[in-house]
This record gives sequence, structure tokens and C-alpha cells, in this order.
Amino acid sequence: MRAAIFTGPRAIELGERPDPVIQEPTDAVVRVVLACVCGSDLWYYRGESPHATGSIGHEFIGVVTETGADVTSVTAGDLVIAPFIYSDMTCPHCRNGSTISCPVGGSFGNGTIDGGQGEIVRVPQAQGTLVRVPGTGHSDQVLRSLLTLSDVMATGHHAAASAGVKSGDVVAVVGDGAVGLCAVLAAHRLGASRIIALSRHPDRQKVAMEFGATDIVEARGDEATSAVMDLTGGIGADAALECAGTAQAITTAFAIARPGSTVGMVGVPHGQVPVAEAFFRNVGWRGGPAPARSYIPCLLDDVLSGTISPGVVLDYETDLEHVADAYAAMDERRAIKSLIRVGSR
Repeated sequence: MRAAIFTGPRAIELGERPDPVIQEPTDAVVRVVLACVCGSDLWYYRGESPHATGSIGHEFIGVVTETGADVTSVTAGDLVIAPFIYSDMTCPHCRNGSTISCPVGGSFGNGTIDGGQGEIVRVPQAQGTLVRVPGTGHSDQVLRSLLTLSDVMATGHHAAASAGVKSGDVVAVVGDGAVGLCAVLAAHRLGASRIIALSRHPDRQKVAMEFGATDIVEARGDEATSAVMDLTGGIGADAALECAGTAQAITTAFAIARPGSTVGMVGVPHGQVPVAEAFFRNVGWRGGPAPARSYIPCLLDDVLSGTISPGVVLDYETDLEHVADAYAAMDERRAIKSLIRVGSR
């Protein structure tokens, strides 16, 4: 089968991988319909984080073609969402909301396990991992939004949930990538009365406002902190959502969080939490990789009902033949998030 192959920094190529087959009774084989490039993939692409040579990509939706003997939750022909981490959903860690810690789990596209940026994927632990999409004849707009549930929308929701966003809160979102924009949508969904989006890019500001942002702060660093403090009467945000992972973003998120609040951190960290400052201001933090599988069912209902349409963040489209362009477009900030159209529904 054809699939994106990571061969080194700034080197994503279309190559051949063996056609996936059932290896364990807990497996399923899924034909990919839509995939996308994640912001975390760019850390590998830029050479800032290590990645094994081989498969890449962990966000996809597709159609089940075959299941192992132990898989009864999905059958051949089902349209399914695959969360970026596979897990059995029965172990103590999964039941307590940390699917990334599942002892039989792992991540798609890690160099060895099939990646979502390919024609076919073997899904381990399919019984717990795959989420069947009910109904038929879904529009392309809906399919795009379903794709975001595999990671980016679930991760934005994780930022808001980790920070304890509730009705009436003032929320500040640091990071205007696809995760940050989805965090704006998540905060709005949870009833935040005011959402301050930190963004310097007009196209992303537009999406943020569409998703529910009430204020835009274009500054960075100390100037951004001052601007948020001015907007909140010197108090700070009831919840700060850190969605970039850079040292500056982490510092800013903690600086604009009001005393006694919680920072929801979901950006892959490339900086340090300011422990002493957070300690003396009683600011806590929660987050990490999103337990997407736990969030997908409730978010799926809202996508199918039309309540949310997070697929708007997928503003650049290509196919497998041009997968390298999908990475370049995001790296050069010509795209918020790149969609890769792989197969037909």
C-alpha cells in the first residue's frame, strides 16, 4: 500500500509499506478515507523532536474492511473514527481517563505501527479503540469534523476540561494553531462567557471569532500578559489554555491565569512550567495528551447534530501523492491544518 514515510527532518515521502493484515484477534483493518497532519508532526518534521524512520501520522477516519475474532463493536463496512492513541479501554488507566498509559496501547504512525497518512491501517485493540459513526450519507463538511475528533478537537476539549472551564468563565487561549482554535470552540461549548484568543494571524483570528472568541490579543510575551490583565481588570483568566507548547506560550499561560485557577496544558512541552511562580499564586496545571477515545462519543453527538463544526480548521487540502506539500503548508504557516484525502467513503 502507499503511505507517507518519514525519512528524516523535512523529508516526508510517499512510499510503499506492506498491506496490513489481522495479526491478533483484537485487531481490525481500516481503509483510510481522510487523514491530516498534526501540529505535533511538525516537531518531527522540523527536527526538534526525534521520530523513527517509517510510518507517520495519527489522525484518520476510515471504513473497516476486516476484524479479528475478538472484535464485536465494529464490523466490515462501518465508518469509524480512530483516536490517535489505541487502547483497550478496560484497564485501570483507561477507566480513569489516561488512555496514553494503557499497558497494551500505543500511538499510530510511530515508525513501526501503521500511520494514518496511508491507505490502510491495522488497528490494534480495535474493540476499545474504534468508534463507529452512526448513519450514512454524511456530507464532506461533517466528515472533516469527524476527522478532528481523532485528535485536534479532542485535544482542544482536553485543554478546556483540564482547566475546569464552566459556564460564565473568562477563558484565555494561548496558541492559535488548530488545537488552540478547537480549544476556543471547546470553551464556548462549555459555556464560557468571555474567550480571549491570543493570535497574530488574521485568518486564524477569523476562525477564533467564528468559534466563539470575544476578544483578540495580538501581542506576545510581557505585552500579551499586560493586555490580558487589562481586559480582565487586573484579575487574570479563570482558565488559561496552553495549546502551543513553546517556552513563551507556557510562561504566558501561567502569567495570565488568575490566582487559584488551573492552566490546561496540551501543547507538546518545549519549555518549563514556572513552578515557583505558580506555587506562590496557587495556580495549578493539568493536561497532557488527550484521552481522545473518552471524549469522542459526546463530541460526536454534537458534530452529527450540527452543534459544532471543528472541521473548519482544515483549510488546506491535498492527496497522498502530495503529502509533502501538506507538511510544507503548515510549516510555512500557509495552512492552519492540512487535510489529506486518501480514499472514498
